[in-house]
Amino acid sequence: MRREAQEPDEVSWDPSGKRLGPEVLDGVDAVVHLAGENIAGKRWTKAVKESIRASRVDGTRLLAEACAACADSDDGPGVLVCASATGVFGDRGEEELDEASTAGAGFLADVCQAWEAAADPARAAGVRVVHGRLGMVLSRDGGGLAKMLPIFRAGAGGRLGSGRQYVPYVALPDAVAAYLRLIDDDGLVGPVHVVAPEPVTSSEFARALGAAVGRPAFMPAPAFALRLALGEMADELLLAGQRVVPRALLEAGFEFAYPGIGAALGAALEE
Repeated sequence: MRREAQEPDEVSWDPSGKRLGPEVLDGVDAVVHLAGENIAGKRWTKAVKESIRASRVDGTRLLAEACAACADSDDGPGVLVCASATGVFGDRGEEELDEASTAGAGFLADVCQAWEAAADPARAAGVRVVHGRLGMVLSRDGGGLAKMLPIFRAGAGGRLGSGRQYVPYVALPDAVAAYLRLIDDDGLVGPVHVVAPEPVTSSEFARALGAAVGRPAFMPAPAFALRLALGEMADELLLAGQRVVPRALLEAGFEFAYPGIGAALGAALEE
């Protein structure tokens, strides 16, 4: 249950209880859905995995059904922009992955596919649906980077596992600008990769982060240690790699302000 509305322009909803009437979308031009339980908040038990899945699928389906119910109204939303993730591809090694690439295997890949499919009611009703597939959004205030910073500032950072796996990332300002573009650009439909256009490996990411905080980054975290500490989460979140490229955004003329890892980390540390 999400908290009750506390401001006049807020709307209460409860995805698990299917509480959101289509009337709340009257006069709304666009719906942007970013909600979902933190995938790195707890060790992945069966219950946690189900909660991760339900928090994405149930909320998306509820919003999609509400969008569909008012699709014939001139006052209903014309676009549903729903978050997704590059985890849809599973572990793909050196393969370059664009929006036409097939989905992969694994828990996160399955969740992402179900997450995107949950928007089908809106799609079937003629609403433009866009899935903004995010890589790691770089911010010192949250997400993966916030967890890495204390380690790297202590000089204890380094590559994860072999270091050869690719790490999709995007600067927070570029992620926000890209999502605004997804709202406004009628030519963007379906999956759109919201990642920086210059892919890096875990080793390259570690070196860049070490340089950004002025510390060495030569202490690798072995794969066996990560698996011992985190279980299945280690293989899916830290040791799997996706060499994802933002082809749809680039072809639409979107310009990244921070296309490289050095610039993206610099922007995050200056927030």
